[in-house]
Amino acid sequence: MYRNMLLTTVILFGHSIVAAENAETGSGKVPQAKYLEQAASEGHDDDVWTSLFNGRNLDGWFINCRPEDEAKTGYWKVVDGTITAETPPGSKHNYIWLLTDEEYGDFELRLKVQTYASTTGNSGIQVRSRYDDKAGWLDGPQVDIHPPGPWRSGFIYDETRGAQVWLWPDVGRPANAKPEHTPKGWKWFHADDEDVWNEVHVLCKGTRIKTVINGMTIADYDGAERLDDEAHRLRNVGMKGHIGLQIHPGHELLIRFKDIEVRELE
Repeated sequence: MYRNMLLTTVILFGHSIVAAENAETGSGKVPQAKYLEQAASEGHDDDVWTSLFNGRNLDGWFINCRPEDEAKTGYWKVVDGTITAETPPGSKHNYIWLLTDEEYGDFELRLKVQTYASTTGNSGIQVRSRYDDKAGWLDGPQVDIHPPGPWRSGFIYDETRGAQVWLWPDVGRPANAKPEHTPKGWKWFHADDEDVWNEVHVLCKGTRIKTVINGMTIADYDGAERLDDEAHRLRNVGMKGHIGLQIHPGHELLIRFKDIEVRELE
């Protein structure tokens, strides 16, 4: 009887901890430590991380853009140990992408991102994506980073031709995303007055893409019958491809990335 009472006490104590965590974070919002624990349990040791950026140059990366923007590839550069994208005032450019040499299928990505409130431009982190030189277009899902409206950071947009809609939230065209779609308690920090960084985690496994910003789950999306549909199979994206960083057309952009690491999942 004593053993049964002890077991019941342990179970109730465990449920109390979970309830306390849910009360602090809100339904569906996973603390960073718990997110990392869950990701590790999905198939990999916490030590098997590979750095994608050496802090000195862009070895391991390549730039894709349209021919008319080839003179502007210097918008991507390494400054003070960070990958920095900076566009000058009045620049007329299309998308300019920085992509990993390697391709990834199931993986977890973690990195730090620094933005400024004075920035009017948009950026993002592409996953499982591929550039079509002939069309001058990059297809694949994107984790949005939007300094002018940081509430959007962590949303998932699909750049794939034949789709080009929000995957999460599932609201269709770009203009349909609203602040009310962001989970309560979201945080994004600008570095105009102090040297602050945002921690970004992305988990891609099967048809699932999960984004965590500064310890809070923003999107947990199952793209079954979308990421693997005909439009994505045609472009060979959605399930495997390059990781990439974006310079969006129009507006001025200053954004920095560092501590970029990936681990592949079984």
